[in-house]
Amino acid sequence: MNLYDVYPLQQVTIEKASGSYVWDDEGNRYLDLYGGHAVISIGHSHPHYISRITAQLNRIGFYSNSINIPIQKELAHKLGQMSGYDDYDLFLCNSGAEANENALKVASFTTGRKKVIAFTGAFHGRTSGAVAITDNAKIQAPFNSGHEVVLLPFNDQEAFDREMGTDVAAVIIEGIQGVAGIRMPDKAFLKNIEEQCARKGACLILDEIQSGFGRSGSFFAHQQMDVVPDLVTMAKGMGNGFPVGGMLIHPRLKPWHGMLGTTFGGNYLACAAALAVLEVMESENLIQNAATVGAYLRHELKQVPQLLDVRGSGLMIGLDVPSEYAGVRKDLLFKHHIFTGEARPHTIRLLPSLAVTKEQADVFLQALRQELVGVSAAF
Repeated sequence: MNLYDVYPLQQVTIEKASGSYVWDDEGNRYLDLYGGHAVISIGHSHPHYISRITAQLNRIGFYSNSINIPIQKELAHKLGQMSGYDDYDLFLCNSGAEANENALKVASFTTGRKKVIAFTGAFHGRTSGAVAITDNAKIQAPFNSGHEVVLLPFNDQEAFDREMGTDVAAVIIEGIQGVAGIRMPDKAFLKNIEEQCARKGACLILDEIQSGFGRSGSFFAHQQMDVVPDLVTMAKGMGNGFPVGGMLIHPRLKPWHGMLGTTFGGNYLACAAALAVLEVMESENLIQNAATVGAYLRHELKQVPQLLDVRGSGLMIGLDVPSEYAGVRKDLLFKHHIFTGEARPHTIRLLPSLAVTKEQADVFLQALRQELVGVSAAF
């Protein structure tokens, strides 16, 4: 049997990982500034993370949501305490796409409506509803095309005001657009969406799947905009590699038995992983580290003359390079052993562990400058 060939792969085989480093099958060490799509939040193979999951596995790894699972309540308490949303409810699932799918359902159940407004550049997942609100027609099958979705220009308040009406169930927007190349919503734009949703009876969904759990330098990116959403979706860094997702639900959105459900969501191991992440974030002050090291990186990158633009918040950073530097990311990987991400057409994305150090940032900066100067000399 062959694997279904849907992933373009870098020809690197990782066998070991620790902190901000990974090692391939030939023993080469790489600085990981991508964290597998912003998933590694507290560093690879953190000892507390391993210990908590191992201890849980030695007791019980799984039972269904048909019984009391106290560790779910423990996670909800800790998450509420650290995020500032202690009056919200928590629904646990397995992934970001599933979190968004359930958020859309809650909004539709609550409002009795089905129209959803999303924005250009959006990426919300690959399940049926989530992919329908994603701005990429290539990954939408005909099966997904029946949803009532309107994609509006990102940060265009006039276009939003024209479309927003009493027929809208939900407006969904990322705290920071990731796949689009680290695009930030304007504060005035986001505040207007919040106000219009309240006025028209729609639900505001903040997709914090990539930008949440401290990555932006605050627990959620939207908290820097003084916006209070009805639903917040999360995953990625929530489990540091263990599959876990969830959504925070405003107390006015009332549940009923059978409204939502999941077989694996909120299992013992997933909760242990998420709790370990929160505990390490708190004990090692990683949200502040993300803010500090992220600000340092952005400041230094803005001094690099070859870069067209540098933007982001915390350790969610995008840098645009001219087309003649298109090979720089590949050179960083194979010549300097540094993993970074990308966004089309020519954006490098930095999404390292929140524990990355200034010294590790300097290794990247030196390698980047070296490659950009080399390319400049060739032209």
